[in-house]
Amino acid sequence: MPLSEFFVLYPLAFVLVAALLGLIIGSFLNVLVWRLPKMLDREWRSQAHDLLGLPAEAPGPVYNLMLPHSQCPHCDHRIRAWENIPVLSYVMLRGRCSSCAAPIGKRYPLTEVACGALSAFVAWHFGFGWQAGMVMVLTWGLLGMSLIDAEHQLLPDTLVLPLLWLGLIVNSFGLFVPLDQAMWGAVAGYLALWSVFWVFKLITGKEGMGYGDFKLLAMVGAWGGWQILPLTLLLSSLVGAVIGVIVLRLRDAPGSTQIPFGPYLAIAGWIALLWGGQITDFYWQSVGF
Repeated sequence: MPLSEFFVLYPLAFVLVAALLGLIIGSFLNVLVWRLPKMLDREWRSQAHDLLGLPAEAPGPVYNLMLPHSQCPHCDHRIRAWENIPVLSYVMLRGRCSSCAAPIGKRYPLTEVACGALSAFVAWHFGFGWQAGMVMVLTWGLLGMSLIDAEHQLLPDTLVLPLLWLGLIVNSFGLFVPLDQAMWGAVAGYLALWSVFWVFKLITGKEGMGYGDFKLLAMVGAWGGWQILPLTLLLSSLVGAVIGVIVLRLRDAPGSTQIPFGPYLAIAGWIALLWGGQITDFYWQSVGF
């Protein structure tokens, strides 16, 4: 029996495989979230030196997503293969480095669990097929860029733009929406926040958001079409307002503290892609239309 038929006949098997794959990808996302901002910083510094005509900095050791090998940030102990098993290693090590006993951040297993759970849900929601596979890729990307934005207030083009193009490519086959709706979704998504940015800047003289947010909403439009943009903006604003107030209260931070908007756009766009039609229909039925 072909594997595709097996997953169609036994959808629970597909969900379990998706969960396992999500755990593995979650482990990789931990590396991505830690290293990509540092890699970009090195690249920008090099470009700045070239632009200003300064002497080039001495090349340091190789630093990318593969090298150097993962190690403890406290004692530089190299992480062995058995210490890098998603979630299970954290449990076996009781949340501490095997060499220096320094605590391992809870973010690592939580990211792996979140990625595994989201992947399993996508597999259950769509069933075996191209839609599930593509939305899993989108989910991994959204999770990674959300974690980076939450920590560094940065939405890397190296993550956002490939996913924007992927959305247009998959919709060239009509996977979620027709290509014309996906194209205008990307255009409208970018222009919507670009316009808000400039209106806010002209009124206050301040920049209320980064250009990465424009590109992220364009990416959402490329996947789900222009129709999901109003719901995405509404949900992201509501979630951002509620969580933002809670975070500021917990940190006892002033109201002027900048809060990254990318994670809320990512969450709202993901929800709108999966349930946008049902949410919109429920709303219109509720108001009597």
